[in-house]
Amino acid sequence: MTDPMIVSGTANDIDSLRQSLIAGSLQIQQQIIPQLAAKGNEGLDVLMEFLLKRRDHPATWIDGKAYQALYNSDAPQAQEFLLAYFPEGIVTLKSECGVNYNPLQQLLAAQDFEAADRITIQKMCELSGPTAIQRKWLYFTEVENTPAVDLQTINNLWLVHSEGKFGFSVQREIWLSLGKNWDNFWPKIGWKIGNNWTRYPHEFTWDLSAPKGHLPLSNQLRGVRVIASLLSHPAWSSNNS
Repeated sequence: MTDPMIVSGTANDIDSLRQSLIAGSLQIQQQIIPQLAAKGNEGLDVLMEFLLKRRDHPATWIDGKAYQALYNSDAPQAQEFLLAYFPEGIVTLKSECGVNYNPLQQLLAAQDFEAADRITIQKMCELSGPTAIQRKWLYFTEVENTPAVDLQTINNLWLVHSEGKFGFSVQREIWLSLGKNWDNFWPKIGWKIGNNWTRYPHEFTWDLSAPKGHLPLSNQLRGVRVIASLLSHPAWSSNNS
């Protein structure tokens, strides 16, 4: 349901939109951001101001939404702003192994979830070394040895750029809520319909209309034991998960 604040007579007023963005609920902020992006330079200025005030705190999916509006804008001021203040993107790209997650951030900011999913698997193999890179999939023992910092970075990228719908931690939350029951888990996240596994890539949903937890496709890493290791990883029990 659309909030009355948004459809009132002052909805076209930039100051009104600014106040709604600052003080509104997540639902209101989610609706306000595309409205501001459509207002031209004045709206983009509000989004830039909003991100600047929040840049000292870990990015949330609302920050991701505002960042995406600027990232996908053709306005020179938006591109200059991002280059000056968020050259690597809205999510801090930490890696214990020196892995470059910038390509993943760019794909997610552009909402190219299919390409981002492929890069995610590549980066996870990269964390496990040349043999895994060549093999293009992981053993469960390799998942267990993946640095927590890197898994958190990958997860945060998916969370922030998907309105909180996608990510390993989202999948874990669903899995735990179902008592770790795999038979219930697969259909819940859209990886199985009835007795039929969802076929890669054409039967998967590569946009935000997908079920919560649908992406990334950690099932492509081969087998229940692998995803069990991923969802049980110590990364999710730390304060940074």
